Amino acid sequence: MNRKLLFGGAAVALAGVALYRLVTPAEDIYEGPAGAWTANDMPDLSGKVIVVTGGNSGIGFEAAKEFARKGAHVILACRNMEKARSAMEEIVAEMPGASIEIMDLDLASLDSVRQFAAAFKAQHDRLDILVNNAGIMMVPYGKTKDGFESQFGVNHLGHFALTGLLLEPLLATPGARVVTISSNAHTRGEMDFTDLGFQDGSSYDRSAAYNRSKLANLLFTQELQHRFAESGADVIAVAAHPGISATHLADHLIEGPFIDLARPLAGRIFQSAAMGALPTLRAAVDPSAQGGDYYGPDGFNSFRGYPVKIAASPAAQDAADARRLWDVSEHLTGVTYDALQPRESSGDHSQQA
Repeated sequence: MNRKLLFGGAAVALAGVALYRLVTPAEDIYEGPAGAWTANDMPDLSGKVIVVTGGNSGIGFEAAKEFARKGAHVILACRNMEKARSAMEEIVAEMPGASIEIMDLDLASLDSVRQFAAAFKAQHDRLDILVNNAGIMMVPYGKTKDGFESQFGVNHLGHFALTGLLLEPLLATPGARVVTISSNAHTRGEMDFTDLGFQDGSSYDRSAAYNRSKLANLLFTQELQHRFAESGADVIAVAAHPGISATHLADHLIEGPFIDLARPLAGRIFQSAAMGALPTLRAAVDPSAQGGDYYGPDGFNSFRGYPVKIAASPAAQDAADARRLWDVSEHLTGVTYDALQPRESSGDHSQQA
């Protein structure tokens, strides 16, 4: 048999399998295949206090809904309070006993981040889970209120500042977690510390900026976990990504002359926001999760499926870059993590998670 035909046929078969796995509808979030982690695996969360940034839509909304279903008090930390109120009302309509609160938070403003943290600490003395979920994706060049490139500023710096300002209630809560949402796009990210702002817009590439911000999310998780472990804090830092999910985050992903052709195909490839929220939920509540773990879908190229532990890219595990990003972030935001003091027996940095 002609070897070229044989290999060509095998390639076509593999492509067919991959395409089938992409366009096959996602399973229900409560009833997956044998061994899959689903929302039914979530423990009771009564008495827990959970903050979800960007909890009014997309995977943040779906995660907040499931947290509330399990009895947690959930704070939707959102920029648009009208949408936050609508989201709260939708959850309460489905679950009349749900404990939901909405609070104003604009991650593009460090003043807003500080005001949110102060207001939260005035009302709550514990924080069991902080979900750093909100973000923007592949938007045109812009700046935050503090002058940072918008994707890096919102996706990374805003959450860096928020987490640092909420350290007190996190440290006061045994077994607390910080869950930061990244993306498969982090694998294409590069940390150029000489040009984090893309030369004030002149070298801006919206995809490169997004990829960098998602890489920063994982470097932040790595260094935060190191500092939690080094200080002996009873808190862990974990990360997750939703795969390719149908949310408003991707509004800028499909543009151009072929948009009418692309959208129907995207509708078949993208999994639901509810499925996309499963890695977030597992990272937040799975008792077996450890500091530094990273969760994503188990399907082809981690595009869709049920949540499993996955490996971050080598760049996301670069300890030197993680430390450098931390120092830069403290300098840019003015937020320091002074409560995380290393113990005398902390050991070498490179050995930490």
